[in-house]
Amino acid sequence: MPILTVRHVTTYRYRQPVSFGEHRMMLRPRAGHDQRLLEARIAILPEPADFWWVHDVFGNSVGVARFDTRARELRFDSTMRLEHSPVEALDYRLEEYARSLPFSYSSEDMPDLARSIERHVPDPDRAVDRWARGFMRRDGPTGTLELLEAMTRAVKRDFTYIARSVRGIQEPWHTLEMGSGTCRDFALLMMEAVRSLGLAARFVSGYLYSPGMQGEREGSHVGGGSTHAWVRVYLPGAGWVEFDPTNGILGNRDLIRVAVAREPSQAVPLHGRWKGFPDDALGMEVSVEVTEGGDPMPEARPLSAMSGA
Repeated sequence: MPILTVRHVTTYRYRQPVSFGEHRMMLRPRAGHDQRLLEARIAILPEPADFWWVHDVFGNSVGVARFDTRARELRFDSTMRLEHSPVEALDYRLEEYARSLPFSYSSEDMPDLARSIERHVPDPDRAVDRWARGFMRRDGPTGTLELLEAMTRAVKRDFTYIARSVRGIQEPWHTLEMGSGTCRDFALLMMEAVRSLGLAARFVSGYLYSPGMQGEREGSHVGGGSTHAWVRVYLPGAGWVEFDPTNGILGNRDLIRVAVAREPSQAVPLHGRWKGFPDDALGMEVSVEVTEGGDPMPEARPLSAMSGA
């Protein structure tokens, strides 16, 4: 079971000292049978006057910081170590009735899945519908995992990944039209596409481990160096299964899950308010490094609410 270390640093810079409002962060990986958080540390400068953790409606860990000082720079430096257990999507065992499309979820599951099946983004010309149905076989039943694999790999093959620092996400029809986008754009496209086929899907924000060339595995993934985004689809018998259309990854290999939500706006890694003149903002820098191994973290100056596993 590999141990991965994640270092995520976000720095905001300003022309002159400004004051800061509340900042909320989703940086702490979710615990589960396939990943276990060993240690976590976060250093914030200037140091917040108050900091605490809450769980949001989806069970994500959200750190909340409030400040009483002014500064020309605001820096969040988060480091985590975790055990990660890779599982390939094709190794999951589906219920017999869910092995081909279309199928209906059970009456017990449907009330909890309904909002994740609903379409969340307009598709005025049904471009996303047509694209999704293009993966359905015409000569017989379409295998559920077969379709999800084909869709995941098609995005990687047919679309161009372009990093974009501007906030916001392209509507899926626009991503189809442009043939390009970021990982968040591709995740939203696939999420809306599988929803059009009656499947429950959720948006995932987290980190990507890019190991480079190792044995028969392909080279480095795209989308590293920052936070990453992909999709979870609910499959009876297997539960929530990860698919990363940006890199054609089936299952959770190399994916570190942090936040899960119905739509991207509910899983923003870091956001907050500041007060000053509009031209005081000089920009933001984000750096994410994910490495395998690493020694236990040294003891840091106590910030009781901010550290610990």
